[in-house]
Amino acid sequence: MSAELILRSKELFARVFQEPANVIVCAPGRVNLIGEHTDYNEGFAMPFCIGKYTVIAARRRTGATCRITSAGVPGAISTFPGDSSLSPGPEGDWTNYVRGVVFGMLPMLPGGSCAFDAAVVSDVPLGSGLSSSASLEVATATLLESIYRLGADPKGKALVCQKAEQTFCNSPCGITDQFVCACGEAGHALLIDCRPPYATESVPLSDPRIALVVADSNVKPQLSGSEYPDRVQQCKDACAAMQAAGHSEVRHLRDATLSMLETVARSHALPEATVRRARHGISEDQRTLQAKEALKASDYAQVGRLMFASHASLRDDYRVSSPELDALVEIARGVPGVHGSRLTGGGFGGCTVTLLSRSAVPALLAAFEAEYPKRAGGRTASVFVVRPAAGAMLLQQGAGAEPLAGAPLSPQLSGVAKVTAALVLSAVAAAVIASKRQR
Repeated sequence: MSAELILRSKELFARVFQEPANVIVCAPGRVNLIGEHTDYNEGFAMPFCIGKYTVIAARRRTGATCRITSAGVPGAISTFPGDSSLSPGPEGDWTNYVRGVVFGMLPMLPGGSCAFDAAVVSDVPLGSGLSSSASLEVATATLLESIYRLGADPKGKALVCQKAEQTFCNSPCGITDQFVCACGEAGHALLIDCRPPYATESVPLSDPRIALVVADSNVKPQLSGSEYPDRVQQCKDACAAMQAAGHSEVRHLRDATLSMLETVARSHALPEATVRRARHGISEDQRTLQAKEALKASDYAQVGRLMFASHASLRDDYRVSSPELDALVEIARGVPGVHGSRLTGGGFGGCTVTLLSRSAVPALLAAFEAEYPKRAGGRTASVFVVRPAAGAMLLQQGAGAEPLAGAPLSPQLSGVAKVTAALVLSAVAAAVIASKRQR
């Protein structure tokens, strides 16, 4: 965690609200090592947090009004109600991520309302597939936990944040990003079983012999309004076809096999695009579980092979890559000491992640600098080495925002009951928002 980022948040708060903040929290961005577009199919993903954070400096207020400002929108203060009258702002308004989390947590708050002033700063790159939105959501939830001393478990918090993005931002996202931002552990990747009750397993990823490099293509994901939901629907269509063929156990793609898909594709004349999307989902789950075992065995060559295979599947079957992402992966493939590389995040632009021997880092950076502009029309990549970092935490608290040790605020999962409660609250929030939109 950057001390400069904390200082910037405190200075912004004091400048805008004319008093010192007394609570400072943060939540990280993330990189998905493998397991892409699997979470909404109740599959498996293996992300890790990175040392780039969204930091919120804040102070609790009386009443039921929330005021928030961001270093990314200089001079602007957004105000919204902190009670059940809260609704989404204009489409595309960044505060909808905050509003959605506040709304989702209202049933947990004393009196069902909240009020705070908050200042947001972040060094998580925007629109690069590193989960800047989930970072903001989880930081907001961590803020509410802190100032109202809720003690919610990380998994329940992640579920509220996911529902916030779905209902207030109209994004049919899965659970991976919010989960790792809330539950991540320094030095580890987090294997997430995306089927309730969302079992997780920390997988060591701190071997000093290896390194992880993120390359931002500097192409912002260009999705039409239907690109993401179309793929979600195609996965559902494939499952429905397998159920119609007698495979009642197939609720999501994680329940299917490739041979089952091939048989049903022939007998039910499934569209080629639907078959390809389902083939990626099924095979990506297999690769993710294999990668977990390979990591535990320190078999980095095997992890790398699975990463390259994942990228090929995302490129050819799921069709979410881009020429720039493909170029970054192929440049990495040609560097001795590179084990594997793939796009990370939703695709259509954004970043790649590369696993390699630490000694090969200088050669990879030089290759990206020399070769990427030739293959990307003169565009340059933003490249940085990352290490698995800690998840959301309370950093400072008290009258003068005294520093803490930096331990995560929330305890580990205290039981399925808390996750179930969060799901119920999220469902209630979704129903209320749907009702408001119909008015």
